[in-house]
Amino acid sequence: MEKIIRNNPVSMPEPVGNYSHVTRVPKGAGLIVTSGQIGTDINGNVPQNINDQITNTFANMKQVLESEGLSQDSVIKVNIWATEEIDWDYLYLKWDEFFEDEYPSMTIAYISALGLPELKIEIELWCAEV
Repeated sequence: MEKIIRNNPVSMPEPVGNYSHVTRVPKGAGLIVTSGQIGTDINGNVPQNINDQITNTFANMKQVLESEGLSQDSVIKVNIWATEEIDWDYLYLKWDEFFEDEYPSMTIAYISALGLPELKIEIELWCAEV
């Protein structure tokens, strides 16, 4: 079966972060979309610090992928919503540990609130099963 292809066209500016401008999914691949993953721990506790929420969010992303028999390589698109300024050095540390160098496409938005008042970040995954 074909594989997922990630591309940054030379006719465009380089990405401003660790993502791919284009992610091509082969015909016939299954599509799996997750709800936004948040910074709760296994007991449902939400830390106050955004970096601690980021740590928990990435752990939850790993768990939700594994629950569907997927890996980080299956992720084709990530949507990130944050209610305060992201510490990019910290997020990219976790991002690079998670994705290594197979970066999915990404959209980021700063918004006024998420579903619970204590949440500061939420990350939704779009995945392809090839």
